[in-house]
Amino acid sequence: MASEADPTIGALITGAMRRLSAAGADSPRLDARLLLAFALGESGRLHGREDETVPAAPAARFEAFLERRSAGEPVSRILGSREFWSLEFELSPATLDPRPDSETLVDALRERFPDRSAPLSILDLGTGTGCLLLAALSEYPNASGTGVDIDPDCIAVASRNAQKLSLSDRARMICSSWGSNVTGPFDVVLSNPPYIPTSEIDSLQPEVRDHDPRGALDGGMDGLDAYRNIAESLDSLLSEKGVAVLEFGEGQGDDIARLMRSAGLVVTGFRNDLAGIRRCILVRRT
Repeated sequence: MASEADPTIGALITGAMRRLSAAGADSPRLDARLLLAFALGESGRLHGREDETVPAAPAARFEAFLERRSAGEPVSRILGSREFWSLEFELSPATLDPRPDSETLVDALRERFPDRSAPLSILDLGTGTGCLLLAALSEYPNASGTGVDIDPDCIAVASRNAQKLSLSDRARMICSSWGSNVTGPFDVVLSNPPYIPTSEIDSLQPEVRDHDPRGALDGGMDGLDAYRNIAESLDSLLSEKGVAVLEFGEGQGDDIARLMRSAGLVVTGFRNDLAGIRRCILVRRT
């Protein structure tokens, strides 16, 4: 129950903005509003409600969230979810936090297969939250797919996300090291594999370094270990007219193209993200 001594929504947001700004948050106002709405158990906007008072229990929850955010924990980790392709995905400590850059892969897929009624078979290697596979299935209502991850905790999260998005009838999730336990062919292979060189992980932003699972980041000495594994299996995984769409880090495109060609595959092009940076490569069989 609220009392006259309880703080208002406006006062809490103003104070939180100052704290988060001092802590170096990129979007202190948005962060404050999202965290306060979450503390209140609401998903709606707080605009126009600045004079409403906040009872002690949600105010205490908000304070705890601010402590975590000020220490560098991403808002998505505190909320336990992330929006991707306008869909809501549950996160866990085992899963990578999906980034908007990865939506480039779904854009590339839509460009490659403009017929939304196509009955595509889709494979997502290193599925994590399932975001790539499930976003693709949301675009192609007659498609079905398989999400693969070596971590059973990721498979559990991806399965829950499929169920929450009413896509579990068209998506199955299995534990596998890349394509080792998967039988093709597939019309589409999607992947956002680990691509950060091991020596560069400690210099990443704290939100990534300290909160994303290292296994989803560490691409080995040159950042390309996962691509070598994927390249070896694509010939057997892809259908005759199938395409693989693989995300990579800035500046890695030419090296990955050489890897794919060395494996006897054909590079059909690249796609840039919204910042104009090469973000994914498209590959097919010979």
